Amino acid sequence: MTAILGISAYYHDSAAALVVDGEIVAAAQEEAFTRIKHDAAFPSRAIEYCLAEAGIAARDLDLVGFYEKPLVKFERLIDTWVGVAPRGYKAFLMALPVWLQQKLHLNREMRAALGGVYTKRFVYPEHHQSHAASAFFPSPFEEAAILTLDGVGEWATSSLGHGRGNNVLLTHTISFPHSLGLLYSAFTYFCGFRVNSGEYKLMGLAPYGEPIYRDVILEKLIELKPDGSFRLDMSYFNYHTGLTMTSPKFDALFGGPPRKPESPMTQREMDLAASIQAVTEEAMLRLARHAHKATGSRNLCLAGGVALNCVANGVILREGPFENVWIQPAAGDAGGALGTALFIWHQLLGKPRVPAKPDAQRGSMLGYSASPESARKSLDAAGAVYTTHGEDELVERVAELLAAGKVVGWVQGRMEFGPRALGGRSIIGDPRNREMQSTMNLKIKFRESFRPFAPSVLRERSAEWFDIDARHDSAYMLQVADVRAEHLVAPRPEDAALRGLDKLRSIRSSIPAVTHVDNSARIQTVGDNAHPRYRRLIEAFGRKTGCPIVINTSFNIRGEPIVCTPEDAYRCFMATHMDVLVVEDCVMLKEDQGAVDQKAIDKYLATAGID
Repeated sequence: MTAILGISAYYHDSAAALVVDGEIVAAAQEEAFTRIKHDAAFPSRAIEYCLAEAGIAARDLDLVGFYEKPLVKFERLIDTWVGVAPRGYKAFLMALPVWLQQKLHLNREMRAALGGVYTKRFVYPEHHQSHAASAFFPSPFEEAAILTLDGVGEWATSSLGHGRGNNVLLTHTISFPHSLGLLYSAFTYFCGFRVNSGEYKLMGLAPYGEPIYRDVILEKLIELKPDGSFRLDMSYFNYHTGLTMTSPKFDALFGGPPRKPESPMTQREMDLAASIQAVTEEAMLRLARHAHKATGSRNLCLAGGVALNCVANGVILREGPFENVWIQPAAGDAGGALGTALFIWHQLLGKPRVPAKPDAQRGSMLGYSASPESARKSLDAAGAVYTTHGEDELVERVAELLAAGKVVGWVQGRMEFGPRALGGRSIIGDPRNREMQSTMNLKIKFRESFRPFAPSVLRERSAEWFDIDARHDSAYMLQVADVRAEHLVAPRPEDAALRGLDKLRSIRSSIPAVTHVDNSARIQTVGDNAHPRYRRLIEAFGRKTGCPIVINTSFNIRGEPIVCTPEDAYRCFMATHMDVLVVEDCVMLKEDQGAVDQKAIDKYLATAGID
């Protein structure tokens, strides 16, 4: 047995992943256990989980890898600070202690975290090598072009390469400070959202606006070449010199200072979101076309945080030259832990690789699970009132509740690895209910009303409801497709005058709760690699309603990570207006629960930053 542990830490979404004899055994983000969203601390608890899942101890590990080269990254930071001195002095002073105490001593830190019993080698691939390995090695392809796009690794911000068999080779890179990811994050910041977590919001806001600033961005901010390579005019940005993303010159170009977080949304922010989304789509499409030309492959693999832009992914699928596209579900830094372990196994150790169908990611259900027995013990300890059901009875009962308009928290089996809930830790509802989007956003998720929800649709029926090629699976909710014309509803005369967020009032289709204002949907196709009980639930709902689709959003409230344990789920259930909670074979109705402890709820919401 050869056991390899991959680790990502200290920047965003720390994680651990364990590969044993080439098989992905476990992967988890630290936030799942600490309950700190986007926890960047060393992933001690995620490592503990991965080892426990495999039934081994740290001393049994053969190799441990870290997802990037910290010394090279430190070199880039020093070069940047020196190059812009004295403007970057404050950022330098803030960052230096962490580097001197931890990041420059990773061997020591990792040995301590592993209890001092691991005495073997540590391996440090490059950041984009880890991304590339995470994209290609679990994919179903024998060979493929590879694109990795993010904010920045050591120096690289975008990389192009080729994977074949058990080898990945990166041949082209774009280097810091020129970064498509940081360009998008600059607009995220300017529109009043938090960098590294608000990019989803910006993407969801884009359809409410018009891309009126697209040409300005292409003329002033980014020089985008036909092959997708680019350079930024750094005078408009501040991320390389200071503690903000944009400069006063950026503010002047777009009519004033950044929007303050939580302040009212204006048409400017909506139009900026639409504009930077359009530029990002064009850049990614050009890069994809160049990757096809450079490699001659008909397959493409994507990773890096920018690969989570499912709207742009949809453009590549529809308009790009590739026949097949596979995207790493944990495309951000968390996925780098998995890529590191696979890179060591296949490329450094030279172990053969046989592509798996539909992929080797195991539905990305790689995280923590509670047995039905331990789940019941946890619920009993919390004072929950529940009924238990057999498999057939459970899915029929929950399908009835969904059809009756109930919002259901759903916890089954292993937790997902990556930012998307895929049927293991989901909040689900009836997509036909025209009030469901607002109800779930405002009363359950406690988040902005404009945020769209995703549909989970039976894979074999997805083409009946959405404009998606039957060859293109979207098992990991990383593609956007339009709702088919036959399911759209003719607009009312008064809808023509709706602008901005008022567009939410328009009913666009027979599944309005998952139809965005541009008639699109971020779809999850539920096939044989999904959680089997989740698939059976959608089948039961389809039999009862004629609609083989449910709303699927992550089981959490704004500001907190996705729930991990039954205890997490019950606390979230009791602190929201969710109607039903299903944990393994237990069904809980809100009206059956005991008196609510308002102080406990207030404390729970305050922890997530909700007033």
